[in-house]
Amino acid sequence: MSAPSKSAPSKSAHYAELLERLGGLFEGEPDWLANLANAASAVYEWLPGLNWAGFYLVRGGELVVGPFQGRPACVRIAFGAGVCGAAVAQRASQVVPDVHAFPGHIACDPRSRSEIVVPIFDDAGAVTAVLKWRRCRYRTRLQQLSARRAQDGGAAPADRPWRSQSW
Repeated sequence: MSAPSKSAPSKSAHYAELLERLGGLFEGEPDWLANLANAASAVYEWLPGLNWAGFYLVRGGELVVGPFQGRPACVRIAFGAGVCGAAVAQRASQVVPDVHAFPGHIACDPRSRSEIVVPIFDDAGAVTAVLKWRRCRYRTRLQQLSARRAQDGGAAPADRPWRSQSW
C-alpha cells in the first residue's frame, strides 16, 4: 500500500487560512488604519506572485490610495475609472485576468497582468474602500520555475513554502 500523496491545499483552503490569520491580526485592535495596514501586508505576503496589495479609500467622491504593500501606486482614481473605479461604480468585485484587455485600465505599474478588486461596504451599504491585489508576469514565471523545481525533487524555501504551489 502506498503512502497518501501530499498535495498543495486548494485555493479556497488557502484563502480560508488567510482569513483566519487576518482575524487573528484584527482581534482586539480597534484602529481601522492599523487593521488595513496589517491586512495589506498579510495579503501581499500570503498570496503568491503579487506585485501590489492594498486599499483605496473613498474620499470626497473619489478613491485615494490607502495602506498598501508593493510599488508606488496611483494616488487618486475616479469612480468608474479603471478596475478599482469599476468595482465602486458597479458595487461588485472585479476579477480581471488580463488588465490590458480591460477598457479604461489605469496602468499604475506596467508589469501588472491581472487584478482582483473587492469593494468594502459599511453597515449602511455604502462603499467605503476597495481591496485590490495584482499579479505580474515576472513573478508568475518565477513561481512556475519554483514549482517545476519542486516537482523535480527540489524544495521551496522553508520560509515561503507557497512559492512551489500553484494557486
